[in-house]
Amino acid sequence: MTNHADEARPAVSAATGATAHAATAAPAAYRAVPSTAPTLSRPRTIAALLALALGGFGIGATEFAAMGLLPEIAADLVPGLLATNPDAAIGQAGWVITAYALGVVVGAPTIAALAGRFPRRGLLVALAVAFTAATLATALLPTLETVIAARVLAGLPHGAYFGIAALVAAELMGPGKRGQGVALVLSGLTVSTVIGVPIITAVGQAAGWRAAYLLVAAVFAATILAVRILVPPVAGDPDSTIRRELGAFARPQVWIAVGVGAIGFGGFFAVYSYIAPLATEEAGFAASAVPWLLASTGVGMTLGNFLGGRLADGGTTRAQFIAFAGLAASLTLVGLVGGTQVGAAIGTFAVGFTAAALSPIVQTRLMDVAGDSQTLAAALNHSALNLGNALGAFLGGLVVAAGLGYLAPAWVGLALAAGGVVLAVVGVLVARRSERTAA
Repeated sequence: MTNHADEARPAVSAATGATAHAATAAPAAYRAVPSTAPTLSRPRTIAALLALALGGFGIGATEFAAMGLLPEIAADLVPGLLATNPDAAIGQAGWVITAYALGVVVGAPTIAALAGRFPRRGLLVALAVAFTAATLATALLPTLETVIAARVLAGLPHGAYFGIAALVAAELMGPGKRGQGVALVLSGLTVSTVIGVPIITAVGQAAGWRAAYLLVAAVFAATILAVRILVPPVAGDPDSTIRRELGAFARPQVWIAVGVGAIGFGGFFAVYSYIAPLATEEAGFAASAVPWLLASTGVGMTLGNFLGGRLADGGTTRAQFIAFAGLAASLTLVGLVGGTQVGAAIGTFAVGFTAAALSPIVQTRLMDVAGDSQTLAAALNHSALNLGNALGAFLGGLVVAAGLGYLAPAWVGLALAAGGVVLAVVGVLVARRSERTAA
């Protein structure tokens, strides 16, 4: 990490990348914005990045905890249905995953469009407060319907937090490292899948799923303090307006990038949403092994996230096809040999690795094509990924409820990944046509 304020180069927002890189890798709509991040020592910068990543850790925990606790949630909230039709009960419990994802889809563009002008540290603290309150409500509300409502509320700040944190982190990293700045913030989420989600799953299995969410709320409470103390003040974009931010939606390439993330990443969630029953019902693992399988998948996600950041800095067009090729191969592996313990362990690790590589690539791509709407672009990635979350969990639940077993979601995921590739190809063709028109 460099102290970019002292270097002889144009002052730009690292959230949108280096001037030189933008000239070669981003469309002409890319706009450099003066950096407002203060000059920090290396230890101080690292501390600030860790505080931002702690919020990502909590978000990963609140988003993915349900995926390892669906049997416990079903036993508490729909016990009668679980006794008569376990597959249908787990499918209904899976709605809490879909509800959170839909909250992200709605909240990310809405909050980002409204918040572009606000000081970023204060906004991050407010979003962490909202996470804490909604996660507490999840743990305390009594019925499936009210828990679903709480999950929608918990999802609202998700995209805005990650988007704004990515902008701040990238400024602290310095120009030319957009993808790596994005990956650093997302690393909190992926590390959560390695450490947080398995621990929280084990707590939920031992003490009840509600205790697991109380633990997640404590993580968010710690995030409030860490961000307030360790993250330096960073001004918002004084030129940001709701109209300008929403102008991103007038750009076809933005819609294409969102579609690439949503449809393509749905392949991951089709498998990951049902990883607990896949492990126990298909591969023959004991329930106590589920946290270890989640941790293995999380290691894959963590490694893939950093790889994706580096690939994105080398050009998002090529990077997205590399990630999709790996994801398709991994989903095929799960579909073919996920019924064995070795196949399930290797396959879920590979799915996590390749899917996580796609996330910083899509976010960097959105920054490339969104022009002036950088705050909204940074948040839209999480709308895209959580559309994939909702779509993958829903379609995976349909094939499970139809009695096709817990390997069937892998083939659903493969079809979704193929759709993502088609959209990526469309994006390339549209970009080439735009370049010819401009020439």
